[in-house]
Amino acid sequence: MHNTKVFLLQTPSTTTPVQYLATKCVDTTKHRQEAKLFMPWGPDQCEKIRTFDEAMAKKIEANNIVFAVHIPLPNKEMSPWFQFMLVILQFDIAFKMYNQIEDGAMATIDVSLAYRDDMVSEWTEMAHSFEQRKLSCNFTAAKTFENEGRYYECDPLPFMEVGSVAHKYYLLNIRLPVNERKKVNVGIGEIKDIRLVSIHQNGGFTKVWFAMKTFLTPSILIIMIWYWRRITLMRRPPVLLEKVILALGISMTFINIPVEWFSVGFDWTWMLLFGDIRQGIFYSMLLSFWIIFCGEHLMDQTERNRFSIYWKQVGPIVFGSFCLFIFDMCERGVQLTNPFYSIWASDVGTELAMAFIIVAGICACLYFLFLCFMVFQVFRNISGKRTSLPAMSKARRLHYEGLIFRFKFLMLVTLTCAAMTVIFFIISQVNEGHWHWGEHTVEVNSAFFTGIYGMWNLYVFAIMFLYAPSHKRYGDDQSSGQCITGDTGANSGEDIQLTTTITHVDGPTEIYKMTGKEAQE
Repeated sequence: MHNTKVFLLQTPSTTTPVQYLATKCVDTTKHRQEAKLFMPWGPDQCEKIRTFDEAMAKKIEANNIVFAVHIPLPNKEMSPWFQFMLVILQFDIAFKMYNQIEDGAMATIDVSLAYRDDMVSEWTEMAHSFEQRKLSCNFTAAKTFENEGRYYECDPLPFMEVGSVAHKYYLLNIRLPVNERKKVNVGIGEIKDIRLVSIHQNGGFTKVWFAMKTFLTPSILIIMIWYWRRITLMRRPPVLLEKVILALGISMTFINIPVEWFSVGFDWTWMLLFGDIRQGIFYSMLLSFWIIFCGEHLMDQTERNRFSIYWKQVGPIVFGSFCLFIFDMCERGVQLTNPFYSIWASDVGTELAMAFIIVAGICACLYFLFLCFMVFQVFRNISGKRTSLPAMSKARRLHYEGLIFRFKFLMLVTLTCAAMTVIFFIISQVNEGHWHWGEHTVEVNSAFFTGIYGMWNLYVFAIMFLYAPSHKRYGDDQSSGQCITGDTGANSGEDIQLTTTITHVDGPTEIYKMTGKEAQE
């Protein structure tokens, strides 16, 4: 796996893969009341064999061979900073003329997972399961006697996912029980070895990620409180746009709160699922916000400020988020009780998951195109309003032209932010599933990951800052009926006594008013 260069700096990947080759242990116990665990190395290591030919010579049955893997490698420890552990399984299967892999062959795996926190105590079993995995192998050479012993090319299989790494040492014992009568593990070829790839989050990245969340939480929280206080000081009730901005701030705070710190001290396997739910809420809020944000700058005064007119756009976003939640519950929800469960293990599950990822990607792209169309309409709307500018006095015209320029810039920033979000969403969906369809992977760079997250925070911060009503508006109304307007807090930089419409009746900013009805002289 290659890391991409970002600004000529080599930034680390968010995850680390480690490869393991299973040790073949011999189970000599005659009557198995309770499953014994076999350790591949160390003081209490098992009795080993190198190859299956050796087992044949010693008259050891296939049912008495246990593949043992100790995670991590010798002289290393796992850490809670690794956050999760994903394990992929790969069979090394040799070609034999009289023992070929049958079409649609299923491997039945009897697997145990155990843990301990030091090298001397007994292993504690964490999970035990009988799993089936469909073999997807092809033999590139001709199937002749000369090519016996050459290996099939087999796709990696999803094997296990654990949502927290609370212990130092993990032990996997894998058996391939053979039962000719029930056709269990018959027609799966001559398995020579089992290889595992364990993937976990980088500890260094986890620390940077936690620090970033801890730093960003108070900054968004403070501006949110300041923003809402500004709105409550107004004499009018808050308009829809202001309410939606507050909701966006709340969802950003929800995703920011660094509850992950607890995962370092507690064995909370549901943290992955909880993280996905938080991400989903934020996605749906952000996508809905952009639709309403553009829409409110398009509507005329009679239609705007009503949430009900957006149900056609917001409805599908909420429905899509709900579907993603159900999909996630089907995989990560079940993994809370059985870490070996995978939706990708069955044909139907794989097709569903693939279809889901493809449809989600297409919908994200369609959403972006629709948003571009809305922004184009907003620009056209504002250009129409600009026709009234030449009639204004010079100072006022310059003021409005500055406003329009700044607003257009904000809309382009919004589009850039949306494009990056859609790209990030598609890449993260593909990454979730990349192990399940072979080698094609998009390496998520930690700089990209933290960059997107920082961009969201900056964007939400800017929107709240720019759309907070100016504090200059709360004095007595001017005798002429004019009102001092400072648009978008910092959107104007200076307060000019210009607009004859009273701002606290109409909405948060002058642009908002201007797009709603003709700017009155």
